[in-house]
Amino acid sequence: MNVLRTPDDRFVGLEGYDFAPHYAEVGDGLRMHFVDEGPRDGQVVLMLHGEPSWSYLYRTLISRFRDAGLRAIAPDLIGFGRSDKPTAREDYTYLRHVGWLMAFLDAVGLKDIVLVCQDWGGLLGMRLVGEHPERFSRVVAANTFLPTGDQKMPDAFFAWQQFSQTVPELPIGGILKNGCVKPLSSAVLAAYDAPFPDESYKAGARQFPMLVPWKPDDPAAAANRAAWEVLRRWDKPFLTAFSDQDPITRGGDRILQKLIPGAAGQPHVTIANGGHFLQEDQGDELSSVILKWLSR
Repeated sequence: MNVLRTPDDRFVGLEGYDFAPHYAEVGDGLRMHFVDEGPRDGQVVLMLHGEPSWSYLYRTLISRFRDAGLRAIAPDLIGFGRSDKPTAREDYTYLRHVGWLMAFLDAVGLKDIVLVCQDWGGLLGMRLVGEHPERFSRVVAANTFLPTGDQKMPDAFFAWQQFSQTVPELPIGGILKNGCVKPLSSAVLAAYDAPFPDESYKAGARQFPMLVPWKPDDPAAAANRAAWEVLRRWDKPFLTAFSDQDPITRGGDRILQKLIPGAAGQPHVTIANGGHFLQEDQGDELSSVILKWLSR
């Protein structure tokens, strides 16, 4: 496996992101970066990002959770952020991403986890909840779902998938910009571009849209169905906090609320003026919702 590692100087002086780097070995000779802020004995809040962002997306939540006495942990998925980046697209599979994340949980020794997940963070995080429910105590799902290929995907997903596979240069910062309601500063856009000095670093970002199970015979479909069998019995607290302006995941919150027992009676919210990347659009609001929920 040929692997690239983004030079450290690409991450110097990023706006709003002054967290110390931490690393864990996750197998296949790969190193995963993660943010680990707050007391070691604090309630663990694990924040999982999606495509094509990295832990920078959670910077507001990390600071708010740390200041509230929680242990805020935000890894960069393999292929993203400061984590290692295999250069061959075939090195990235849904199963491998799940395995890398599980190895991360074991390496850092995380348990009694409050999961906060968005986009692919939910496709991976809710899969882990289904496979290892004993490791998790609560779940916050924000603009995400766990597809099995048995549901019709929205047209916006197929448009995104086609774009991601045909555009000559994958515009990471531009994708974040288009997925937000509020304007992003040049400094913030540069931070999202920082992990990717050139196209050779973007194999993981290119491959993610092709790994979503959108048809019943997808390689990940059976395992996701098995995870759903557990989620349909999950009675620990499950909160949805979707935004009001995401065309890809719109309506997914209602399905999660209907199918997962732990969602019953929870103070679900729709966050106004938020796009797909609601952590960027409404980070303070999202963190306030979660903190209030955790204090119940």
